[in-house]
Amino acid sequence: MSVPIPLVPEKPSRTGRERRRTPGQASTWDAEYGKDVWRLRELGIKDRRLARITFEDIPQSWLKALAKRWARWRLATGLGVVSVSSGTRAITSCGQFLADVAPSVQGLADLDRELLERYLAHLHSRFSGTVKHRMLIGQLNLFFTTIRQHGWDDSLPSTVMFFSEDFPKEAIRQPRALSETVMAQLENPDNLAKWSNPSYELITLILMHCGLRITDTVRLPTDCIVYDGEGAPYLRYLNHKMKREALVPIDAGLVEAITAQRRRLHERWPDGAPVLFPRVTDNDDGHEPIGDGVYRKALHRWLKHCDVRDEHGQPVRVVPHSFRHTLGTRLINRDVPQEVVRRILDHDSHVMTAHYARLSDTTIRRHWEAARKVNIKGETVTLDPDGPLAEAAWAKQRVGRATQALPNGFCGLPVQQSCPHANACLSCPMFITTAEFLPEHRQHRQQVVQIITAAEARGQQRLIEMNQQVLGNLDQIITTLEDDQDGEAST
Repeated sequence: MSVPIPLVPEKPSRTGRERRRTPGQASTWDAEYGKDVWRLRELGIKDRRLARITFEDIPQSWLKALAKRWARWRLATGLGVVSVSSGTRAITSCGQFLADVAPSVQGLADLDRELLERYLAHLHSRFSGTVKHRMLIGQLNLFFTTIRQHGWDDSLPSTVMFFSEDFPKEAIRQPRALSETVMAQLENPDNLAKWSNPSYELITLILMHCGLRITDTVRLPTDCIVYDGEGAPYLRYLNHKMKREALVPIDAGLVEAITAQRRRLHERWPDGAPVLFPRVTDNDDGHEPIGDGVYRKALHRWLKHCDVRDEHGQPVRVVPHSFRHTLGTRLINRDVPQEVVRRILDHDSHVMTAHYARLSDTTIRRHWEAARKVNIKGETVTLDPDGPLAEAAWAKQRVGRATQALPNGFCGLPVQQSCPHANACLSCPMFITTAEFLPEHRQHRQQVVQIITAAEARGQQRLIEMNQQVLGNLDQIITTLEDDQDGEAST
């Protein structure tokens, strides 16, 4: 009698993500936590920029334990692995300093302000105001703050903290926006057509038009377009840095390009791909997005292929974030209010947006200094841009532009003096005119209306009031002269 062979059910096919799962993955945090080097993939965290976080160089066991707890909590809140790694490096730096200069420190209770000041001097001698200098202080301060917030160690003295005065003065950042010469080449349709991969071309367009960070762009969902009540389209994305959804207005051309990308995805993944830019290889279900590093390399090849050069004929270096700086600077230069620019770029505060405004001011000043300036007598006015009065003179010009803009120039009156006249002749009681000047008066009236409209949009109340007087006088002049003309015609 034959014994029936039990049928073994066929294993269902697994997706690429499931094939990469390791046995016992649910307990990998417990296994990985005790190690001095965390393998992020074992923790289900995939980031092409960083594969591990290390604690092995922290000399003190008590400090290492707190560093691990802080890192695990930050990862659990969704903070990026690069930021978490920066915090770990800051603790490592402090731990090594303590091991060298204060080996008797056996816990947080042994820290005091005097030790922190010695550490500040140590950092200054090594890094002297660099970005890393500020990072090491800021991350360590966040570490102390988190310990207090969560009650991880009540022995931490209240005096162990850094203050704003402890941070080195931040260096003035140089402009990072691309010049219009370079942007004209990058936006050229012939050059955009040289992208061999339509996904990379669309990523480039989104970076240019929307100012997204590259990490947010490559992770865009397929259904990233939404419409408001008036039917205007917006790009919806997750701002990973701020951990929130954000919207940015887009035009019909970008909507069409995104729709075309979705059609291509449907051909490759008929059941649907959740991300707009899926990785081409090892991605059966279309869930894994293109890595930002992959796009960076493709961008470098494209720039070389298009032979993009700057104003001096030199090959340019462009990184994805350059497009964000360029969009911000362009918007400011077009007189878009800072609050609107902040919302478009989804900045958390006005500090970064104000940086673009400073760049815009610098650009305007450069052109102002280079231009030939004449006074009312036609005499050339000269100013040494490096002279002792350069800053004060530029400040006076900015006030003149903002408070008393004229249709044919700018007011050069010192800030401390007030002038009752906007367009002096039209406010002067000695002014006389005749009907032969009616065309000039009508044209002048149109210019004054434009000035008032622009001033209302910018909230320039003084400019509004002064030009309203001019507008009233012009209306009276035009009405009177037109009545005289009509009277002469009827006789």
